[in-house]
Amino acid sequence: MFTRRSKSQESPSPIGLPQEVLDLLEVIDAEYIILTPFDVVLESSNGIRTLGIIKEIRITSQPILNLVRAVRRSGKYEEQTLALPRGPLGDGTHDLVVRVSPVGDEGLIAILVFDDSEFHRLDSMRRDFVANISHELKTPIGALSILAEAVLEASDDPAAIKKFASRMQIEATRLSELVQEVINLSRLQDEDPLKNAEVLDVASIAREAIDESRLAADKQQIEIVFSDHESCSVLGDKGQLRMAMSNLISNAINYSPASTRVGIGINCKDDLVEFTVTDQGVGIPEKDLERIFERFYRVDPARSRETGGTGLGLSIVKHVASNHGGDISVWSLEGQGSTFTLRLPRVKDGSVHPTRNEG
Repeated sequence: MFTRRSKSQESPSPIGLPQEVLDLLEVIDAEYIILTPFDVVLESSNGIRTLGIIKEIRITSQPILNLVRAVRRSGKYEEQTLALPRGPLGDGTHDLVVRVSPVGDEGLIAILVFDDSEFHRLDSMRRDFVANISHELKTPIGALSILAEAVLEASDDPAAIKKFASRMQIEATRLSELVQEVINLSRLQDEDPLKNAEVLDVASIAREAIDESRLAADKQQIEIVFSDHESCSVLGDKGQLRMAMSNLISNAINYSPASTRVGIGINCKDDLVEFTVTDQGVGIPEKDLERIFERFYRVDPARSRETGGTGLGLSIVKHVASNHGGDISVWSLEGQGSTFTLRLPRVKDGSVHPTRNEG
């Protein structure tokens, strides 16, 4: 996560750091902040801003400020492990090791930040993931094995062979789609989108996601209506965000009757961007609303088999939202359709998204 330093341009200070200290900060494998005696940011690495703990020239994270004050009182080095929000929404966190120490005799404070989020995320998610995927793979693999036996037994019946072979193609496609979704989810768990984040236009990504689903919509005679009157930007990974939007659109198409509409909208609200997908489909029972973002959870298993659903699409959306400091919610009424809302921290004027205050 190492990046070059960027000296604060908003608060010129006569206080300087020895060149040896600056050279050391350039090569150390950590993000950092150097504070003046008045807790103004004198120096910081570029990557520190993607963690959302400073805004302009001040630290916004209360737990880190508390640690700085403890060091100023004692004059001694302090270290603490903190779980800080990734953004203003959702339950995603940065798992940080924060080390604070006095520097020299001029009242400067050095803060080193080591991000252990990836380690903790991989450790917890992979254990659950292996257990889940081993169960899910059994179904299509078992079906292919049974169908292969049926083909062998029907060697003298061309019509039966054709029937079984067609069924094998369907199961093979389902297995291929499941494996691809597994790969996608695995990548989400391995990669932190805020490490090499870009400022992205939401409408442009939405248009790409719509194009990916256009063929499926036309096949089912479903009209996609896109309202992109506003231009909003977010900080993140383009591939992950496009995947999330595409999954929401595909989900709406798969669970909608023919000759209906899927509406897609973008709304800028102060520090948030809302991406909504509304369908006129079968809706979701109230008892299932809290579980639909779980991995492999299916409201209607029979319908999922018919549409080729893997039970991972909405889980992937939840991961993307959480990784970007946002969240995903759903409103639905059986027989009338559903609306999914993906909310993400908004970037204004190229600045990094704000964070909520942590106590």
